[in-house]
Amino acid sequence: MAPALRDGDWLVCRAIRAADVKPGQIIVAEHPNRLGFIVVKRALRRTADGWWVEGDNSAASDDSRTFGAIPDEFVQAVVRWRYWPRPGPITSG
Repeated sequence: MAPALRDGDWLVCRAIRAADVKPGQIIVAEHPNRLGFIVVKRALRRTADGWWVEGDNSAASDDSRTFGAIPDEFVQAVVRWRYWPRPGPITSG
């Protein structure tokens, strides 16, 4: 998710229903093909199958281009704030 997020960033997240996600928000979701594995990706658009998500660094991202849309029931939260090591709000792309 670089440059918006980097390994080691600590985040404040808010539980949310998939219906309340807005395009451009960064979400926390369970990987659809690796149950129990959590991914943090930017929600781009709603599809019939759920949310199409992509990482901000497309050259190094495992995202919907690889595993398809994230089903609604796999969406867990939206990222609201990065508080360590660089504080600041998360802005939509």
